[in-house]
Amino acid sequence: MFLKTILLRNFKNFEELELGFSPKLNAFVGHNGIGKTNLLDAVHYLALAKSYLNYSDAQNIRLGEEFFSLEGNFQIDEEENVIFCGVQKDKPKVLKKNGKTYPKIADHIGQFPLVMISPYDSDLIQEGSAVRRRFVDNIISQSNKEYLQKLIRYNRVLLQRNTLLKYFFQNQTFDKTSLEIYNQDLINLGKFIYEKRKELLSQFQPIFQEYYQTLSKGNEKVSIVYQSQLHDKSFEELLEENLHKDRMAQHSTQGIHKDDLDLNIMNYPIKKFGSQGQQKSYLIALKLAQLELIKQNLNVTPLLLLDDIFDKLDESRVEQLISLVNDDHFGQIFISDTHPERTEAIVTKINSESKIFRL
Repeated sequence: MFLKTILLRNFKNFEELELGFSPKLNAFVGHNGIGKTNLLDAVHYLALAKSYLNYSDAQNIRLGEEFFSLEGNFQIDEEENVIFCGVQKDKPKVLKKNGKTYPKIADHIGQFPLVMISPYDSDLIQEGSAVRRRFVDNIISQSNKEYLQKLIRYNRVLLQRNTLLKYFFQNQTFDKTSLEIYNQDLINLGKFIYEKRKELLSQFQPIFQEYYQTLSKGNEKVSIVYQSQLHDKSFEELLEENLHKDRMAQHSTQGIHKDDLDLNIMNYPIKKFGSQGQQKSYLIALKLAQLELIKQNLNVTPLLLLDDIFDKLDESRVEQLISLVNDDHFGQIFISDTHPERTEAIVTKINSESKIFRL
């Protein structure tokens, strides 16, 4: 699978731009602020129907304009698919495949898998549990439509339960029968999500550890520990035992929406004890393991987007990363970089068809 062409209109800083890509390696080079990351984000939009940077859709409309549109031509084997994504101010997003609008945008996820490695990935280490849950959910959702559908339903039911708890508190009333309708949905959906997350981490860990050792050339032991309230008690027990707490807090304090990952090096949190180089290698290994698992589960090689990461790595780690992506194991790759000379040197080492776009 690869992206043959892309057409941007009024997307971020681009008024109109059309590009044709190499099926192997494509590099965007130019000064900071010129739009390299925006081009990568446009590819991300077409593959996953949203911005990598978690902006609202309307924030991606070029300043002074009323809409943006993206169109890309993906080729899988001999089949070509034209994907269109359009956003107008104050209107729902439109997503089409070969001219037909998706009934649900979630139906698009997983058809054109993608993994992006970016400086923003430091949030996985530095920020709260929600970022790490999204990382896990992204891996599973790109290859398991049932998981994505149940995750969407879980979040909807959770919101409804929280709204009811708030209503009870504000009106000094309580109806356990009404609450248990939502409880049962949460329990059924939550158990499924929990089991899939647990299964993923058991598959993910050895792949991640192997990539980390290759990148770092080190002997440090790294690990990921899945933390969930469901490890020790059933969801039913958690909801029953914490009913009073939930009523006072006016929201659901227990469940898989509290899950987290402990990211460790030598059995210590990498956030506190990992060097800058170790943290960078850790994050890249996480993303390469993500790509590997999606590839295994879908039997399709995801696109790999590398956003300005060579500037953040020492020479040894750059060499190791180049040797990895030079393998036929990887598919189409997009790189952004501020240094044309460095990019050309990297492209020369990756012996394959390539294109460099100077912005």
